[in-house]
Amino acid sequence: MSNLKAGFRELEHTADCELEIWAPNFIDLLEQAALGMNALAGIRLIPGNRVVRKFHFMFNDFEQALVSFLEELLFIADMENLAFDEFEIVVSRNLIDVKAIGSEILADSKEIKAVTYHNLAVISTQSGLCVRVVFDV
Repeated sequence: MSNLKAGFRELEHTADCELEIWAPNFIDLLEQAALGMNALAGIRLIPGNRVVRKFHFMFNDFEQALVSFLEELLFIADMENLAFDEFEIVVSRNLIDVKAIGSEILADSKEIKAVTYHNLAVISTQSGLCVRVVFDV
């Protein structure tokens, strides 16, 4: 993990792709995970018109919330050719409301098929939260 307050980095993985993500709180962790997933896929957005998509989902724990959030972003990318680089996220009890802002995908270099639960654990650290996420490519 870096000394930066929030960020991500790709880790070597034998068959799939893996990111280490860290942030001072859970909302920032979700945002960094989305940005990391975009970077991993090599997503470039079409400049100009910005679009907004709102969605919400229920969750029982941080791991389920993280996977649900990223899977929803993958679904929107696949169905609407949209990706997002700005987020307004509100967490209340077991509900997450998301306002995602982005644009159409100009190009990508790697297809991410799914977010896995393989060894997934959101861990508290002295500086916030950290997680490793494995993506099926």
